[in-house]
Amino acid sequence: MLIQNIGRFHLALVCAVFLAAAPLLPAKASQSATQEATNTALVQQAFDNWRQGRGSVFDLLSDDAVWVVAGISPYSGTYETREDFLERAVRPIVGRLATPITPDVKQIVAQGEHVVVMWDGTATAKNGDSYRNSYAWHLVLAEGKITRVTAFLDTWSLNELMR
Repeated sequence: MLIQNIGRFHLALVCAVFLAAAPLLPAKASQSATQEATNTALVQQAFDNWRQGRGSVFDLLSDDAVWVVAGISPYSGTYETREDFLERAVRPIVGRLATPITPDVKQIVAQGEHVVVMWDGTATAKNGDSYRNSYAWHLVLAEGKITRVTAFLDTWSLNELMR
């Protein structure tokens, strides 16, 4: 009888804890959905602005953002700050182009603070060659700023542009 009562007590305790926590579950899911929608809209707007020549995604980078270019090409590596990335990666690329890269977003997927953007970019190099690349950027956002990026792209195509 005592064992049966302890069992009922534990069951009642588990039910009480679950019922007490249940209202918190939808709130957390709602907060995550709101964060995902906000981050998706922010990133989409930055790409739209870039496409229209009114800025770029780089405008969202926090000063201490870390940018990692995946791969083993000469352009792969880690850039420790926004300025480091702009100075050593973006400006040299822009210097080789006759036209800005035009982004064409294929998909944006968000989960909490993480946003993955699949996109294609096209431009014309100063030598007249076409530059085309496909990208997958994994962005981490905090308070409306990108704090970390892992960029996947054809770095050998980029290498050809930079030769």
